[in-house]
Amino acid sequence: MTVELLSANHGAALAATLAARANRFGRGFCSGVYPITPSTECMEYLCQQKIEKGRVVRVESEHSAMGVCIGAASAGARTFTATSSNGLAYMVENCVAAACLRLPVVLAVANRTLGPPWNIWADHSDALTLRDHGLIQFYCADNQELFDTVLCAFRLAEDRRVMMPAMVNMEGFILSHTVAQTQIPEQAQVDDFLPPTDIPHRLGDVPHTLGQIEIPHQTEMHRWQHHSAMLEVPRIYAEIQNEFEVIFGRRPADAVEAYRTEDAQTLIVSMGTIGATAERVVDRLRAEGQRVGALRVRLFRPLPVEAIRACYAGKQRIAVIDRNISLGLGGVLWSETRSLADAGAVVQNYMAGLGGGDVRPEHIVAMLADLEPRETAGAPSMMEAL
Repeated sequence: MTVELLSANHGAALAATLAARANRFGRGFCSGVYPITPSTECMEYLCQQKIEKGRVVRVESEHSAMGVCIGAASAGARTFTATSSNGLAYMVENCVAAACLRLPVVLAVANRTLGPPWNIWADHSDALTLRDHGLIQFYCADNQELFDTVLCAFRLAEDRRVMMPAMVNMEGFILSHTVAQTQIPEQAQVDDFLPPTDIPHRLGDVPHTLGQIEIPHQTEMHRWQHHSAMLEVPRIYAEIQNEFEVIFGRRPADAVEAYRTEDAQTLIVSMGTIGATAERVVDRLRAEGQRVGALRVRLFRPLPVEAIRACYAGKQRIAVIDRNISLGLGGVLWSETRSLADAGAVVQNYMAGLGGGDVRPEHIVAMLADLEPRETAGAPSMMEAL
């Protein structure tokens, strides 16, 4: 094990490289790549790596990048790509194809605001465009977590009980270009953690087709099978956490990370890097005698409903902070979790950091000050309106 100073972009690429080399006794590795800010450095770094049995293919668009991964995964290879924002939007058709074909592509996304008007800074709206299409979605809070999650994503996506793409999200510039100490395992450890990729429905010696036309009943069955497999992901991920800890000596973050929530009356809920800021706010307010806790949702698809409901239980007031907006409704995390709270709890939505704006401790304190006197929840609020 070594410690290196890496950006999250480079960490994702290095994790993918180690995973690629681990499949040298399987059917190899393939990645389709196309640049877009702020994920370009991930692909540049990957292009510089030596992979004994594999190829990084430079293509003409994000759509083609995922197309390369679909072709390679259909042949049984381990696959990876990365993108961001409008690049992900251009890739969506093939992301849906990869998901419906149950191909275990790992996709790193440097979250960036969709345009126009053009904005190169972070919010989660790009990745959330794909929330309903059968891709696993993780949202990371720091570089080490991002590195570990990419390795776990390969193991999870390629599990025969899962077999679907996995998206690992890092906020653009906030993580993608921030350099931090990152523990890097030895190749032998990664070899132990990632068995050779085995895609049971790959194209090979027995003639069959992928992506053929099907009748309505077949589609219903395929969607139900996909949904059922998605629901198994939290349990399977817990198994992977245990194995990761045995091999690497540290435990990957949980699907839902709770911080000082046991006796909390008020809960701050978020995804991504806002969760780290929320924990600092909790420490400050706890020192002042306030019973506040924080909950960071790391695994958004599938949504870990029971884990979130358990953390919401007994909480009188819940502030859900969204670095996104579902136009015409409010924040996505809020809209999906507000029904999980106890009857009578005030679950208030605050949208913050859209377009990459800072979400600082004082902003979260202001949200809690707005929440405290409320008897009922109001319409979702934008941070600037507080």
